[in-house]
Amino acid sequence: MKADDRRLVGADREAPRKQRHTARRVWQRLVDEHRAQVGESTVRRYVADARRRQPAVLAEVKVPQTHPPGAEAEVDFGQVSFFLAGVQVEGWMFVLRLSASGRGFHRVYLNQAQQAFFDGHVRALEHMGGVPGRIRYDNLKPAVVRVLKGRDRAESERFIALRSHYGFDSFFCQPGLEGAHEKGGVEGEVGRFRRRHLVPVPHVDTIAELNELVAGGDATDDARWIAGRALTVGDHFKLEANTLQRLPVEPFDTTLLLTPRVDTKSRVCVRQCFYSVPVRFVGRRVEVRLGAETIEVLDGPRVVAVHARLVAKGVESLVLDHYLEVLHIKPGALPGATALARARASGAFSIDHQHYWMTARRRLGDQAGTRALVEVLLAHRSLPADAIRVALRACVEIGVVDPDVVIVEARRAAGGHTATVVPIGDALARYDRPPPTIDHYDQLLEAR
Repeated sequence: MKADDRRLVGADREAPRKQRHTARRVWQRLVDEHRAQVGESTVRRYVADARRRQPAVLAEVKVPQTHPPGAEAEVDFGQVSFFLAGVQVEGWMFVLRLSASGRGFHRVYLNQAQQAFFDGHVRALEHMGGVPGRIRYDNLKPAVVRVLKGRDRAESERFIALRSHYGFDSFFCQPGLEGAHEKGGVEGEVGRFRRRHLVPVPHVDTIAELNELVAGGDATDDARWIAGRALTVGDHFKLEANTLQRLPVEPFDTTLLLTPRVDTKSRVCVRQCFYSVPVRFVGRRVEVRLGAETIEVLDGPRVVAVHARLVAKGVESLVLDHYLEVLHIKPGALPGATALARARASGAFSIDHQHYWMTARRRLGDQAGTRALVEVLLAHRSLPADAIRVALRACVEIGVVDPDVVIVEARRAAGGHTATVVPIGDALARYDRPPPTIDHYDQLLEAR
């Protein structure tokens, strides 16, 4: 074997990911270039012997670490799969792990937005009941605007506000694989948690239901043992809890305030997703509080719409109630309305509503029957949905489609009643006043 082949073996010693291919490449090179009749097994033995003689790469030697209680934590995001309402989706698991006790907090989000990153911190620190002195990170975009020379980073203003609010320091690892070992305690935590608590792949109807399973996994992990430790994670955390810094009186506000304009379809566009608002706000600018999992639309201090935050670009979240005033004017738009289809899919528009609508259209005609349905739907703003459904079934059974009758029956089903009349008697008689007269105006006319 030539000297350049030996250098090839030595060079590959510094590239661990390619080591298992070194012998085959050396052998193939000998065959192709020199037509050498050398068996692959012979080259493998030579490469193994050369590696044994090579000095160890000091940069790859791992140094055991000891973490003082309450001094440090590590944060990471990892991908997880689950079925949401029957559809397989990819979510992102936020993990914060205390370095000393090994206690972790996990929560799944549908995105890696800055609001999710901050919301995970707020929930994790409340879960721990305190704040560690320093937290280690990758160079995540929600925290780092630009990687500078060495350990210097240009941090985002919102992230600076977050760590200033809770009073912890930040430590950023080296970019790429070279810095993965710098937060090794949390690096494989997502995979461990997924294999232990999310197998088989969970089927849930909402992301909140999934996070309840995740919270149960966190509670179970308090009883686990980390190799080489004499205490469980939970018992070790009881000793570490007293060393954490105190939480601030108020949690950090993780939402982002935006002021989009309502379009002609009574929607606001937030992060390339569309959300409906009541039709009276069309053409106006409204305030939107964008959170990790929800968005709130505000008119001054009053919340006028709440939606679950969407992920895919261009999708819509439409609420039928937001369009009722215009549907009362344009009843022909209701059968094909997207908001009606969404209400049917969610169960808000039930089979009882559909039966009443069909009966009303047969009795009153399409327009008048649809307007009667809209009046019933407007009653949902003040009456329980179950009471209205009971009233709809009762009215359809006897063939009554008057919306006023439906509302009266719904109030009765909800247990509503008028206040009883309490006789005043003579106790307040002294507060009585005589009725006013206009006799003094007649006196003016007589004087004239």
